[in-house]
Amino acid sequence: MKRLLLLVFMGLLAPSVLNAGEVEDRVVRGAVVLREIAEAPDSGIPQDLLNKAACVAVIPGMKRAGFIFGGNYGKGVMSCRTNSGKGPWSAPSMFLMTGGSFGLQIGGQSVDLILVIMNLSGLESMLDSKFTLGGDASVAAGPVGRTAAAETDAWMSAKILAYSRAKGLFGGLVLKGGVVRPDKDANQVLYGKEVEARSLLLHKTDPVPRDAKIFLDELTRISPERVQKQN
Repeated sequence: MKRLLLLVFMGLLAPSVLNAGEVEDRVVRGAVVLREIAEAPDSGIPQDLLNKAACVAVIPGMKRAGFIFGGNYGKGVMSCRTNSGKGPWSAPSMFLMTGGSFGLQIGGQSVDLILVIMNLSGLESMLDSKFTLGGDASVAAGPVGRTAAAETDAWMSAKILAYSRAKGLFGGLVLKGGVVRPDKDANQVLYGKEVEARSLLLHKTDPVPRDAKIFLDELTRISPERVQKQN
């Protein structure tokens, strides 16, 4: 029995043969998460914080395999502001996240996870071949409320702010130990060729595929321009 469970868990982590439908579904579900959170003004991500963010990453339906090792596994999509954080949202890049702890107690439960990367230093960490949340980049639970001020201690010190939504409840998330890496296979499916996450997110060298436009449209709708800090 233990061997069977181990094989199931390893199957979750093993690369799978992706098709365009799976990748498109990930992008669409990511856009839906953004839209639904934006429509909850009393419990959403502060508008001020979104406007100052360098990147936004969404993992729709991240799975917790608590019945084996308490491990987590999710597939996400992210976009960053081009032109050193001042320009429009970039073409999206796919990524994977494994492991980590974020307090779910029920084995097999899923959660929508949102990461708001606040500066270019946090972005550089995300662009590594793999990095550990809370290790290679500081992560804090983000403040909640669309009209709440983003000038909190957490926002001032953390490179990445984390949020979760499970069973209709949304809030800041204490996230530790998750390993994030680019999903090269999904990017190849989406763009029809091998592309680097760094090129997509920083340099906008590739046109946005039609299947990915919905995610960028939603990001642009909820945060259309970068709000610069006043001296």
